[in-house]
Amino acid sequence: MASFFDSGQVIHSFRGGRTSSSVPPSSGSSFCGTPRLMGGTPRLGRTPGLAGLNYSALSIPAVTTSCSSVTSTTAASVIVAVVEGRGLARGEIGMASINLKCPELVLYQFADTGTYAKVITKLHILVPLEILMPDTASEKGKGTKLYSLITENFQSVAFTAIQRKYFNERKGLEYIQQLSAPEYSTVIMEVQAKYYCLAAAAALLKYFEFIQNSIYAPKSLKVSFKGSEHTAMIDSASATNLELVVNNRDHRSEHTLLGVLNYTKTPGGGRRLRSNILEPLLDVDTINIRLDTIQELLQDEELFFGLKNVAESKITHVIQLKHTLELVPPLRVSARCHYNIFKIITMVLKNCNTALLKAYSSSLEDNRFDMILEQIKSVINDDTSYMKGSLNMRTQKCYAVRPNINEFLDIARRAYTEIVDDIAGLVDQVGEKYGLPIRTSFSTARGFFIQMKLEGVALPDGELPADFIKVTKHKNNYSFTTADLMKMNDRCDEALREIFHMSYVVVCQLLNTVHEHIHCLYKLSDAVSMLDMLLSLANACTISDYVRPEFTDTLAIKQGRHPILERIVGQQPVSNNSYISEGSNFVIITGPNMSGKSTYLKQVALCQIMAQIGSFVPAEYASFRIADQIFTRIGVDDDFETNSSTFMVEMKEVSYLIHNVSDRSLIIIDELGRGTSAEEGVGICHSVCEFLLSLRAFTLFATHFLELCELETLYPNVENQHMEVQHTRTGDTGTEFTVMFNHHSDPETQRQRAVYHLATRLLQTARNSRLDPDSLRIYLKGLKRHYEAELQVIGEPVSMETEEE
Repeated sequence: MASFFDSGQVIHSFRGGRTSSSVPPSSGSSFCGTPRLMGGTPRLGRTPGLAGLNYSALSIPAVTTSCSSVTSTTAASVIVAVVEGRGLARGEIGMASINLKCPELVLYQFADTGTYAKVITKLHILVPLEILMPDTASEKGKGTKLYSLITENFQSVAFTAIQRKYFNERKGLEYIQQLSAPEYSTVIMEVQAKYYCLAAAAALLKYFEFIQNSIYAPKSLKVSFKGSEHTAMIDSASATNLELVVNNRDHRSEHTLLGVLNYTKTPGGGRRLRSNILEPLLDVDTINIRLDTIQELLQDEELFFGLKNVAESKITHVIQLKHTLELVPPLRVSARCHYNIFKIITMVLKNCNTALLKAYSSSLEDNRFDMILEQIKSVINDDTSYMKGSLNMRTQKCYAVRPNINEFLDIARRAYTEIVDDIAGLVDQVGEKYGLPIRTSFSTARGFFIQMKLEGVALPDGELPADFIKVTKHKNNYSFTTADLMKMNDRCDEALREIFHMSYVVVCQLLNTVHEHIHCLYKLSDAVSMLDMLLSLANACTISDYVRPEFTDTLAIKQGRHPILERIVGQQPVSNNSYISEGSNFVIITGPNMSGKSTYLKQVALCQIMAQIGSFVPAEYASFRIADQIFTRIGVDDDFETNSSTFMVEMKEVSYLIHNVSDRSLIIIDELGRGTSAEEGVGICHSVCEFLLSLRAFTLFATHFLELCELETLYPNVENQHMEVQHTRTGDTGTEFTVMFNHHSDPETQRQRAVYHLATRLLQTARNSRLDPDSLRIYLKGLKRHYEAELQVIGEPVSMETEEE
């Protein structure tokens, strides 16, 4: 049966008497199938005229490329159209994407810089199967800078050039008005002036119609617009360095941040979690709502395990749509049901306190779920459900439609049943005839066949009878068939085709009635995926000792731990404290090799990302400042793909950082300047540090160049930290490290630093204090005593104008 819940309703259009070679037909999906890459070599499709279906291809030289930094283990299924403004509008980018596994048209429009960092990052996040661009931007137009950068970064992705006239914003708006589900029609008001994303949508949907031979049914598509101002940007190099979704050593390993947090049970929940990790939130209110929800899930075990057990039923195929809707009442029922020790304890969303869970509870009160379920039950058998195993699933599909709805269907099913009984009888006769312990087996490729296990069984003359053909052997197991069984398999397949054809007709009629209420299923999908993601984050908190973060203008982590390292070693690693504020926003970290500098840097960045997606973090206490961008410069490797030396790679990454950094960024730099001589390396590091010191961005800079520590004497906002390695000799030699602060400054510098720190702490208190007057007075007296103690250490006289506040 076609997938209705996850893939939406799609009508196939076969124009010109041909199907697209890039989309092979497959069962189990309402699309023609998932497109595959056009062979091993990337190819650029040229379409001089889409209507004429003149679809020739020009080869691009094949280049061996490493896995993308954000490539997931699942197959790519997103097609993206990209267009850039011309003339004075150059740099204005419009994008449209469709995921073949999830029927949602997502529109993007934003202004980008000359490096096109936002476009490249967004494409890395989407993991496109195919990219569509205007032919004027490709080689026909001698290649724009955007086209060159995209082809350089996505050499394994298929590119298709489409005539510029099909990037038509007016047609794009008409498409959206025609296809958008009623409850998502408000997006029209949002995008009607976004000309470039509308143009990209027009080309993408036209490509689907004429090349992919598929169109969406009217009023059936979820359309959404996403700007770039609501999420933090993490470039692809940083995603690789921090191992957010792909492990650098083994791409199949789950030792990544996604692997640590991913306990989702649905495809939608997994997609949402991955997207949030790569694009953390910026809005503190939204983050706190998620944190409130996770906290309630952790405090209420019945709610946590009740929702978790409901989520474990995977919501994927159409045959499960009935099962999906049957899961809605347990989520919204107002009573608690207690079963025995082997049963589930079901908890209801209606009894929740969190605003987010209450919102989802009210959305599940929609009566249309019951209406759709009744319509499905009138056609589909009550006991039909998704089952594992090809034979079980085939049987479920055969008998999914109720009897007495279609006479010819009932006759075909009786014939199929008789053939299956005849096959079982034939195998029994063969077994009796030769006195062998054989049994009937089934596989999708072979159909019904015979299996036999040789354990204490003596074959006549030491060989199988001549009637047994297509014999295969695996250890002590023989698999074979007979000529009569092959004929019965052919009759069985013919009966199945009849059944599936007539069932398809009945199901299409059912889907036409369900189609009127498709928009409520989109809302159900959103609710399920968000709940699944929040349950996954809550589940990660139960595995280890995590704490709820706060959001202030200071980054402060007490006893923080590296989340991936904690997962690898299976126990708590050595924890570390971190503190960065506006008064000391530049931290220089030194220490010997293998002391843990890189681990410490990555730990801070990973905790920042976890906090901004609404997750608890591995620490005893954590406070963060919202970061709009996260930059990393880690590792010293040549890049053979771009013919760049280690030094060139370093300079490219630093150049990108300098051109895109802001006062709200978090910067992680590890070992800059190691690709050249020591003298040049120190000079480069010193210049980069002085540039970053002019900003208020939070920076962690690890280095072996001890000359940089002198910056502390020149700038009051620089802190020097040193990784000290302490060796402990026990039964097994172990190594642990701690972070210590080393200050080597003259008295005048220390006095200026004390004044600077007092001023910044007073400013932070004025901004963020929630203390009552008495507590605030005590805190200010503590600041005063701390300031006086710092002055006494350096031998300065203490003179405070105000003794009492």
